[in-house]
Amino acid sequence: MTLDRGQLGIIACDSGKAFADAVVEYLKEKYSRENRQDRFRYIKSTETHFANGEIKTTIDEPIRGMDVYIIQLMDDPLSPFSVNDNLMALATAANAAYNSDAGSITAVIPQFPNARQERRKGRESVTASMVAAFIEDSGASRVLTIDIHAEAIAGFFHRARLDNLHASRQLMKSMIKRELINENTVVVAPDVGSAETARYYSRELKTDMALIVKERDYSKASVVVEARLVGTVKDKNVVIVDDMVATGGTLIAACRKLKELGAKNIDVFCTFPFFNGEAIKKLDEAYAAGDIRSVTGTNAVWRGEKFLEDHPWYREVNITRLFAKVIYSINHMESISNILES
Repeated sequence: MTLDRGQLGIIACDSGKAFADAVVEYLKEKYSRENRQDRFRYIKSTETHFANGEIKTTIDEPIRGMDVYIIQLMDDPLSPFSVNDNLMALATAANAAYNSDAGSITAVIPQFPNARQERRKGRESVTASMVAAFIEDSGASRVLTIDIHAEAIAGFFHRARLDNLHASRQLMKSMIKRELINENTVVVAPDVGSAETARYYSRELKTDMALIVKERDYSKASVVVEARLVGTVKDKNVVIVDDMVATGGTLIAACRKLKELGAKNIDVFCTFPFFNGEAIKKLDEAYAAGDIRSVTGTNAVWRGEKFLEDHPWYREVNITRLFAKVIYSINHMESISNILES
């Protein structure tokens, strides 16, 4: 007898549908090989956006007792909806599943919204804590995310459990496959906050490491007063690792600084290629100027084939299979440690 948490069901929010479709493709293959198709369902639902901006989700079939996973991408460049729209859509889907008597509800959100606002620096909100409470109150008993900006956010959950996956193995496989790692490679942390991540990559890849130390003007958004390098990059190929690329301004400034200091080729790797504001235009220009050779992100931010065609500097690493494997293992009450280490 196979031990599991009940029939597994996937619900896709509108902005998470492409990601969910890829997860479902893997799960369908997995259950088909096991000849257990009856243990898995892709649940039909309807997400309604009213003219005044209000949102509701309706689940269109019975899910009583099921182990339900609701997939949503908060920052979806192919969608007209904002992060706040998508957070509300997730909450209404979770609450609809709760009201439909699902056995358990997991919010699958590769991007945890407002994760950069996890502590108070003055008279301001700790928004990440508010998001955690909102998701819990909506009915989710578990949250599945990846490379959360601040691991302390797990402490904001009091009833639901937070599982934080890591994209480092998938990104390192891409580096190695593209032959970017050798004795002439330096892994660079673009700021102090990413130093631990860079140290991990450097240790695993057996490369040297350098660190850019930034002095910021916190009275203004994304303003760096001064940047200096700890380490050396002269005549070296550089791999920059970070959790996200947002507006791209500080990243491009860092790349120019590294070029001034004698770096050769610069390749950037991140989990979240948000590319907010004019980031894409800036990266196009930086690529044309030779300041950046490539930027690699995961499809935790779903960009689509056309983006890859239009921007030759962009590479993508697929993490949907990682999420699918973890979802399957949770449903079957198996350890996920071996998945994260492979």
